[in-house]
Amino acid sequence: MNKGRVEAFTDAVIAIVMTIMVLEFKTPEQPTFSALAENSSYLAAYLISFLFIGVAWYNHHYMFTLTKRVTKKIYWLNNLWLLSMSLLPVATAWAGRFITKPQPELFYFLIFVLWAVAYVVLSHAIIAANQSKHPEVSAKIGRMLVYRLHTSWWFWLVTLAMAALVLLVWPPLSLVFTVIELIIMAVFTTTDSDQVA
Repeated sequence: MNKGRVEAFTDAVIAIVMTIMVLEFKTPEQPTFSALAENSSYLAAYLISFLFIGVAWYNHHYMFTLTKRVTKKIYWLNNLWLLSMSLLPVATAWAGRFITKPQPELFYFLIFVLWAVAYVVLSHAIIAANQSKHPEVSAKIGRMLVYRLHTSWWFWLVTLAMAALVLLVWPPLSLVFTVIELIIMAVFTTTDSDQVA
């Protein structure tokens, strides 16, 4: 399968997701900062989701630049990953509108978890597709922080604990947890991630 076509399709879907998210941001009815502040919870959720997509795209781009093969399985798993990301505008809008309510924040958190699972499965498929003929590619993808983080048992333990805290203690913790993880994944990228072409 043509790798460039899959990357182009992925980029198009991600661009549409980002566009839909910004369209949810309503123009204030009054020309005052206080009117703008009425949308501050959605703006916070939007900025977090924008960072989410930016980090996800960067890591996805690195992984697809490295891979030598795109199989039918990788194509469909990539679509599953995109499906999880396409739910972000709904999750962002709902979580941003009801930032202190547990169910919208839990839904946002679950979308993040679904994305993480889809990313791990996609990464694993790319690692497997390259293992026999290009083991160095598989090794590089396996060393990516985003892959190591999402395949560790402690990450999933923290995730379950965080879901309980979102429901029982303070719903915006889902956004805080997401921001912390995204900053870690954005800062600690693979050392050659800005050198592959």
